[in-house]
Amino acid sequence: MLPIGEIIFRLVLAAVLGSIVGLERERLDWAAGLRTHMLVSLGASLFMIVSSYGFMDILGYPDVDLDPSRVAAGVVSGIGFLGAGTIMFRRDAILGLTTAASLWVVAAVGLAVGGGLYIGAAATTLLVIVILAWMKPIEKRLFQKRRSRSLKLIIDQNASLTDVEGAIESAHVLLKHIVVKNSDTPGQHLLEIVLTQARNKHLIPLVESLRAMPGVCEVTYTSS
Repeated sequence: MLPIGEIIFRLVLAAVLGSIVGLERERLDWAAGLRTHMLVSLGASLFMIVSSYGFMDILGYPDVDLDPSRVAAGVVSGIGFLGAGTIMFRRDAILGLTTAASLWVVAAVGLAVGGGLYIGAAATTLLVIVILAWMKPIEKRLFQKRRSRSLKLIIDQNASLTDVEGAIESAHVLLKHIVVKNSDTPGQHLLEIVLTQARNKHLIPLVESLRAMPGVCEVTYTSS
């Protein structure tokens, strides 16, 4: 049987390693943050401890076999349901996949701690932080042209969709689609425009050009 001190140490270490990843997600204000990652890592660690040492008193009985890998496999499958709850679908993007993946990895960290693989758990936590915090700026820089941009325009009756489309073409970006919606203000409409291959250096002049058009009341843009 595992000593009580060792059990407590493994549980605390699992929660601490999970909190390190959770802090990075909490910093970006994602749905699964500090407490969620701590609980996932802690629970996975306890599952592993129970699976490895919780049934030692019945191993001497005939036809009784202990297979700790079954619980580990169950945790890997079960964490998928929790991760799915962090994924959000929008019209042109899927958000939360990275957070779902971080929960999955944190569960693996908890299993490693519960199994006594401290170095592997600590190294994985360090690599997760490097991937989440340091790789995102590199990814944005390398694949900036592939990222879609969303423009939202509030226009009135004097605005021309042809002029809007011409301004987009002049800005050397690709128009993916335009959605026209009724605005809450009478006589105004909301345009939702999705662009591809649009760098920031192209977007700022485009926004200025659209804002100067007759009939354009407001222009905002976001990147996904």
